[in-house]
Amino acid sequence: MYNFFVGKDNKKGERYFISGDDYNHIKNVLRMSEGDTFLVSCDGVSDLCKIAAFADGTVIADIEKQNYQNTNLPVKIHLFQGLPKSDKLEFIIQKAVELGCYGITPVEMKRSVVKLDEKKKKSRLERWQAISAAAAKQSKRSFIPQIGEVLTYKQMLLKAADMDIFLVPYECADGMESTKRALSQIKSGMNVGILIGPEGGFETAEIEAAKESGGKIISLGSRILRCETAAVTAAAMCMLYSEMNLK
Repeated sequence: MYNFFVGKDNKKGERYFISGDDYNHIKNVLRMSEGDTFLVSCDGVSDLCKIAAFADGTVIADIEKQNYQNTNLPVKIHLFQGLPKSDKLEFIIQKAVELGCYGITPVEMKRSVVKLDEKKKKSRLERWQAISAAAAKQSKRSFIPQIGEVLTYKQMLLKAADMDIFLVPYECADGMESTKRALSQIKSGMNVGILIGPEGGFETAEIEAAKESGGKIISLGSRILRCETAAVTAAAMCMLYSEMNLK
């Protein structure tokens, strides 16, 4: 079933009024007709809607069932990703959104190969947000996760301090016991931060700074993972734990 995201201004009573690019996509690309149904996500809620009419460049859709599909996790996963090469970050954003992450924030770290000036940061952020939107539609999310502005490591630590739990997967962590303990502390409604290093990994000073900021050093297994694999693994681990154990 197709899914479209709209703002609060598009909803009036028990109807949605959809125009612009989405109108063209619904009518001319998908060739949907009156009576066809699709999902409309607005303000974190997805409603099942039926097309009532096409009028003056607007799709008029009646709400058939409110809050039809809730795909939100019982926790909010915030992925802080050490800035990797562009194509890797695009892959990470796509998969993190599919896995239910609440937000993704790129972080400039000492071993980050990519260095972005302010102009590039702005253009990349627009593209990253578009990738998040496409992934949210595909995976039937009820909202589009925000891609945060690129932060310095110090700025990231300040933001991570607001997390209820701050997980730092590190290749030198001792076994999986620390991972089990950290996951067992996750409760419904928590903000869970995950910090993943760039291609070159963490420097020792970065790990020590993360510890001082309350970071829990955990393992993702005995194998060395690429940064994009580590991001997907950590997000999937938290997603599975929360969906299996929390309400």
